[in-house]
Amino acid sequence: MSENERRHTIVVLVDNEPGVLARVIGLFSGRGYNIESLTVSEVDHARSLSRINIVTVGTEFVIEQIKALLDKCVPVHFVRDLTVEGNPVERELALVKVFGNRERLIDALRIADFMGARLVERTVECFIFEATGTSDDLDAFINMIQPAEVSRAGVVAIGRGAGILEPRGD
Repeated sequence: MSENERRHTIVVLVDNEPGVLARVIGLFSGRGYNIESLTVSEVDHARSLSRINIVTVGTEFVIEQIKALLDKCVPVHFVRDLTVEGNPVERELALVKVFGNRERLIDALRIADFMGARLVERTVECFIFEATGTSDDLDAFINMIQPAEVSRAGVVAIGRGAGILEPRGD
């Protein structure tokens, strides 16, 4: 990341219909922009709306260009850069698998306890932990525990304070 680039968390509210995610992602890939994290989920079943959380890195100009392109995309209801609006609350989930002998697994339990991870599956030779926290928290946990396998869910984010994200009246 260059000194002019910064990590941004962009939230996009879209209609929950086939092809929308592909169009949104196509705006990034078609211009050579990288997505570091992507999560999508329906957030309003009655109105059939989904929320896309995108973490990307770019200069202020590139981020503004991305937001403008997304804002023109149908059926996008809003595009918000939570990073510039204030320090958003961000969390990520990881499942982490550790193999080893008894001593290795006991050490893994200590690390997990210290880092606030939860043991969700156990066999004689393998433990699986669930960890939630910021991306930096998970990076630290993974570096400490040195797992055999990791599955990360991606960043989910929400703005701080009383403001809420509502679809615009198109």
